[in-house]
Amino acid sequence: QVQLVESGGGSVQAGGSLRLSCAASGYTDNINCMGWFLQAPGKEREGVAFINTRDGGTGYTRSVKGRFTISQDNTKNTVYLQMNSLKPEDTAMYYCVADDRWCGLSAADFAYWGQGTQVTVSS
Repeated sequence: QVQLVESGGGSVQAGGSLRLSCAASGYTDNINCMGWFLQAPGKEREGVAFINTRDGGTGYTRSVKGRFTISQDNTKNTVYLQMNSLKPEDTAMYYCVADDRWCGLSAADFAYWGQGTQVTVSS
């Protein structure tokens, strides 16, 4: 099993920045991909970004390209999501995800999920 713990959420004004962190523990040796999803009230979960933990390759959903950056610290089994130029529509619960298969932006691509951290952006 893999446990994921997010931190770094909070409230910020539009145009501001936040950095989310996700620490993985447990049986992490086989993890190939980690990422972030968001879920706004009344909406389905949406893939935001992923990173291939083996080669560092990344992917982003179109709405965050150029504003969000995913990175990793392999020594700490930690993944980060730097969020800049935040918009009110970025308001959501953000979930860290991980899997031992391929990377993607579909919820079905990830077996392991954190509990989530709330991000609120006010206008």
